[in-house]
Amino acid sequence: MCSQTCVKLCRPSYRHSDFRFVMRFIELDGLSCLLNFLKSMDYETSESRIHTSVIGCIKALMNNSQGRAHVLAHPESINIISQSLRTENIKTKIAVLEILGAVCLVPDGHKKVLQAMLHYQVYAAERTRFQTLLNELDRSMGRYRDEVNLKTAIMSFINAVLNAGAGEDNLEFRLHLRYEFLMLGIQPVIDKLREHENATLDRHLDFFEMVRNEDDLELAKRFDLIHIDTKSASQMFELIKKRLKHTDAYPYLLSILQHCLQMPYKRNGGNFQQWQLLDRILQQIVLQDERGDDPDIAPLENFNVKNIIKMLVNENEVKQWRDQAEKFRKDHAELMSKLEKKERECETKTQEKDEMMKTLNKMKDKLQKESLELRQARDQMNDLVAQLNEYSQGGSISFPAPPPPPPGGPLALSSALSSALTSENLPPLPPPLPFSSCPPPPAPPPPPGGPPPPPGAPPFFSLGVPPPSTTTFSSAGTSLKKKSIPQPSHPLKSFNWAKLSEERIHGTIWNEIDDLKAFKVLDLEDFEKMFSAYQRHQDLLTNPSSCKQKEMGSTEDLYLSTRKVKELSVIDGRRAQNCVILLSKLKLSNEEIRQAILKMDEQEDLAKDMLEQLLKFVPEKSDTDLLEEHKHEIERMARADRFLFEMSRIDHYQQRLQALFFKKKFPERLAEAKPKVEAILLASKELIRSKRLRQLLEVVLAFGNYMNKGQRGSAYGFKVSSLNKIADTKSSIDRNITLLHYLIMIFEKNYPDILDIQTELQHLPEAAKVNLVELEKEVNNIKTGLKAVEAELDYQKRRIRESGDRFVPVMSDFITVASFSFSELEDLLNDARDKYAKALKHFGENEGKMQPDEFFGIFDTFLQSFAEAKQDLENMRKKKEEEERRARMEAMLKEQREKERRQKKAKAGSISEETGEFDDLVSALRSGEVFDKDLSKLKRNRKRSGNQGLETSRERVVTKLNY
Repeated sequence: MCSQTCVKLCRPSYRHSDFRFVMRFIELDGLSCLLNFLKSMDYETSESRIHTSVIGCIKALMNNSQGRAHVLAHPESINIISQSLRTENIKTKIAVLEILGAVCLVPDGHKKVLQAMLHYQVYAAERTRFQTLLNELDRSMGRYRDEVNLKTAIMSFINAVLNAGAGEDNLEFRLHLRYEFLMLGIQPVIDKLREHENATLDRHLDFFEMVRNEDDLELAKRFDLIHIDTKSASQMFELIKKRLKHTDAYPYLLSILQHCLQMPYKRNGGNFQQWQLLDRILQQIVLQDERGDDPDIAPLENFNVKNIIKMLVNENEVKQWRDQAEKFRKDHAELMSKLEKKERECETKTQEKDEMMKTLNKMKDKLQKESLELRQARDQMNDLVAQLNEYSQGGSISFPAPPPPPPGGPLALSSALSSALTSENLPPLPPPLPFSSCPPPPAPPPPPGGPPPPPGAPPFFSLGVPPPSTTTFSSAGTSLKKKSIPQPSHPLKSFNWAKLSEERIHGTIWNEIDDLKAFKVLDLEDFEKMFSAYQRHQDLLTNPSSCKQKEMGSTEDLYLSTRKVKELSVIDGRRAQNCVILLSKLKLSNEEIRQAILKMDEQEDLAKDMLEQLLKFVPEKSDTDLLEEHKHEIERMARADRFLFEMSRIDHYQQRLQALFFKKKFPERLAEAKPKVEAILLASKELIRSKRLRQLLEVVLAFGNYMNKGQRGSAYGFKVSSLNKIADTKSSIDRNITLLHYLIMIFEKNYPDILDIQTELQHLPEAAKVNLVELEKEVNNIKTGLKAVEAELDYQKRRIRESGDRFVPVMSDFITVASFSFSELEDLLNDARDKYAKALKHFGENEGKMQPDEFFGIFDTFLQSFAEAKQDLENMRKKKEEEERRARMEAMLKEQREKERRQKKAKAGSISEETGEFDDLVSALRSGEVFDKDLSKLKRNRKRSGNQGLETSRERVVTKLNY
């Protein structure tokens, strides 16, 4: 009775939210009095208006920042308020739901509301915390107004719970809470609520469904899908299986499923608690953050995911798995290496086969075409001869058959056709010859004393070292006497000096020097041991007693006490070291490398980059001479020395290696050159044929003549470089507008077709990057390389080949295909030159003064500026539209604020600045205005694209209150 009196007395004061009264009420612990009343009231009181008034008092207290902080700070206030949901009084229920929903939007209030709902679950003995809300949402009372108001309050509370607090930017949390409602059957209830046709209720229903759809779409995007059927266990399992397949987590998924099969099972549905426990563990794993905090009330106490995972990690197991994984990784890498090698070999063979078949067909077509042209030429020639003989019947003039044409070069592909011109009666054309039977004409035999460099070969095909001179020179009639130099007892390291020739000795200091005198003083035995060609390694650790038995005074003892003989090395140390590094990368023995070079690497053992490196370690003549002197000690040779020695035994090793490298690089070089040639050709054609470009130039010429007077005016044309100066002319009204912007505006209005000019000039960007001089240089290099390979092929054909030597058949096939492919490239290049010259002439430019990269670059730069100017205009329009829209919104907002201000002035009473905040929040929540910005944003996103997800950070009209 005391509590009822307190309520009646304080209700008027709360309506006016007197600040002093609120503070006095808090000091006297009035809140505890109200909460105790709510806890102890009987059933009759709970269904009376006094219950509603007590809830209204608490709501009014929260309308003040001090009062609201006092209510939220109370440990049981929200829990006790939630107990009032059990009443049958609809107004009381609505007031409680409005308080709980608004508290969700207050800082640190969301978690208190979730805790209050768990408290209510226990208080009301419900199966789940939201069961009562779903029952009320589905129940029909027969009173339309009360029913709609209650269901609107429930839906506003559900939306606040789902989207406030952690739900603002945590997709997992929203999915987690929403699934609770879906499990209780909210979706068919929502469909049923649509029948009420209430605008405010529909607004809350729309917001619930739209946020749900956006969240489902965002979840589906993580799996690269459009939709995930969360009702389908099979689809969800397949998605998890697909994501974890071939990962370290897959065995644990299988383990989970195997243990699920062993879970206790009863037909009557008992023992579901084990599944409930598993569900709660998974919920906490998904929701709990790295700090161990749960946005929802923890389903399990003392369950910290991070700490448990740390407990599961055992260093010994990790090390064991890591070692095993490393072993598997090595095995996998080895298998992948073998697989790549086989795939590379197969791909090369297939490519060669396709190229040969393509070349064969092209050669056949070309042969038929030339045969037809030859017959036509012969018939014309016979007609001309007959006519001339008729004209010369009076004399003894006769016209013999024309002489045969000169023989073709090494790249000629139709020499048979040329020779056919000399015959009177042309035999039928033979079928195409096999590739190996079309070698180039033989080169002259090499002179005695070793084969010369191939004729016409580039510098890298020549041997580069002249044969040693055997002539004895003399100067001023005085011959240099022959030196008697002592010979070492075993090989020594070489001294890399530059030797003066004997004819340059006379008159120099060297003519006065006699090194034979020095040999009498020098200790040659000690010198031999210090600079022996045999490498040595430390012996102190293996035999320390041997050092003590020697005297430590001599150089020999100092050296031999620390080293012993191991390997023979006469090659320069740095070069030998680099050679060993290369061989270790190759992972092939000397014999395997030798066989690969002899067989022209038909098994693809030598990659292009490795061949390029091998060319840097070709044995020089000085290396070969030194190694030849020690060939009887081949077993003692260091790895690099032995490799160079064995490679030097291959005839024309350097030329073979270069030919093989050229063969491997040829398709790549051709593939790089051909697109550049095609770019010039196609870009030239596009510029000549473009109607839109012609129309654009016409408009520019008109504006130019209109703007320019005197000598600069009355022009009939202009240089194409002038196009890029259009953007330099700025408007006198707006400096951001250039003549190019204005032209585009003119085109949009009168010539819209010109705006798509780039579609007619698609190859300009590629052509603008081509340097024709460099391109022609590369084509000539390819041609020179082909000639060098042909010369080496001719040499190899004349010599006796050893078993397993595949140079001739492999390179014969290659030359046949490559020559034809290269002739196509040359023809294409000639055509591109002609078309480019016509393009220059077409635009009135000097042919010899402008390269393609400059010419096409002018148009390419103009088109880029054209596109940028189009975008600038589009941005300007959007900016203008945005400013106009913002101005309209500001005007509307200003008008609305003025209206609200007038309304507030009309209210009677003195109201504190801090009062009314909670009522405003409740009112916005009730009407759905609190979600308006989110709702309009969702609708806008859905309208623009059905695939865009809900933005994670949501702005709200009123989201948080400070207290």
